[in-house]
Amino acid sequence: MFRELARGFQRCQNGEMHAPRLIQVDPAAPDLAQLAPAAALLRKGGLVAFPTETVYGLGADARNPAAVARIFESKGRPATNPLIVHVADVDAARAIAATWPPIADRLAAAFWPGPLTLLLPKRPEIPDLVTAGLGAVGVRIPAHPVALALLKEAGIPVAAPSANPYMGISPTEARHVLAGLGDRVDAIVDGGSCAVGIESTVLDLTGEVPTVLRPGGVSLDAIRRIAPEARMAHLVPGEGPQASPGLARRHYAPKAPLSLIDGREALVPALAAAGGGPVAVLTIGPAPAGLTQARVHELPRDPEGYAAALYATLHALDAQGVSRILVERPPETDAWTAVRDRLGRAAER
Repeated sequence: MFRELARGFQRCQNGEMHAPRLIQVDPAAPDLAQLAPAAALLRKGGLVAFPTETVYGLGADARNPAAVARIFESKGRPATNPLIVHVADVDAARAIAATWPPIADRLAAAFWPGPLTLLLPKRPEIPDLVTAGLGAVGVRIPAHPVALALLKEAGIPVAAPSANPYMGISPTEARHVLAGLGDRVDAIVDGGSCAVGIESTVLDLTGEVPTVLRPGGVSLDAIRRIAPEARMAHLVPGEGPQASPGLARRHYAPKAPLSLIDGREALVPALAAAGGGPVAVLTIGPAPAGLTQARVHELPRDPEGYAAALYATLHALDAQGVSRILVERPPETDAWTAVRDRLGRAAER
């Protein structure tokens, strides 16, 4: 099915058909020989989409300005929005950071590999385009066997935002990448579904107090067990360079207007007022009675399970062509912070 979908995105150039190279690997035990072509493409300046535990990334050699520029062009991403650099080990992370405070070692030991990005002063080898012209670079070690194997095989730092058009839903399966970017990618490594399902937490270590700029797969409570003084930033989106990816007011958005509904008891009247066309409703756990006219998706009650299912559900609703999406607003607790952030940016204003 995946290869049949790929053929729909082929195009004719100079009489030849071109499509991304599709590389399927075992998610748990990737074969390095299968990953070698993707690693070679990265070293040559190509664009390779690959799975991480959070979402699929669109990777390029972080030291190659021309390759990095292709990321922005392919996604339609503004240069004011920085990229995260993915590396295979702590030594590689140290190699792109101008300074490495002791707290970075403690956080790396606790959360790497994993969905935590550390923002640190950058070395000159990292082009300004990667960091939106700012002096700090986000770096992390992903916790997906395929991503780690690819990074080790490539032997380079890889800049990789989510592999989707800018402001769209992040991909958690290879077919989402293909549907969104098509032949703007040189290769897609299919390593199955992403377990975490939302992007990494971005933690700024350039100031006196560790500060979460973007909530994600590691909660503030978990970070505070290592850095008790850590805090959550309250940033207002501006027009200039952003300190972290994921701060745009409109982001992670499906094609249909998405509305957050306060309280599950309000879903039924909200559905009645939604107007014509197919309407989807996302609930936390079992849906209340009275939603028989909607396409109801009951997402898990726990924030981890909900996060893992969210983007895939939104992609499915895009494919179905629903006219509106009503979402039960998640609880106001630390464990749900990242999910609330993503839904808040996806919702219509």
